[in-house]
Amino acid sequence: MGAKKITDRRIIKISGLLFALLLMLGAACSDNRRPETGEPNPMSQRDINEVMEAHVQEWMAIPGVVGVYIGMLDDEKTLCIKVMVIEKTEELARRFPNSVENYPLVLEETGVIRPL
Repeated sequence: MGAKKITDRRIIKISGLLFALLLMLGAACSDNRRPETGEPNPMSQRDINEVMEAHVQEWMAIPGVVGVYIGMLDDEKTLCIKVMVIEKTEELARRFPNSVENYPLVLEETGVIRPL
């Protein structure tokens, strides 16, 4: 009988190698790209909808703001948060950052919005 006896030491060694292989495979298969651009995500972040929802009441309370929505930058690839304002003034521009939690924020002059 030419069968080799498998020792506990060999089982532990094989198990360790399989575990390491699975870890490497999992890391190689993980998708760490931004869904909106396909670019690498520099840091973990909340979904753009969550970010907007977290700030929308604060922004809507600012005089001159008439709406907030998720839009696209001019490149038509990158998601951004758009804040609709009656008139884009320097004063309003100073009240808003260029980005919120790594999402671009754009002021968009729309004028007064009235229901039809």
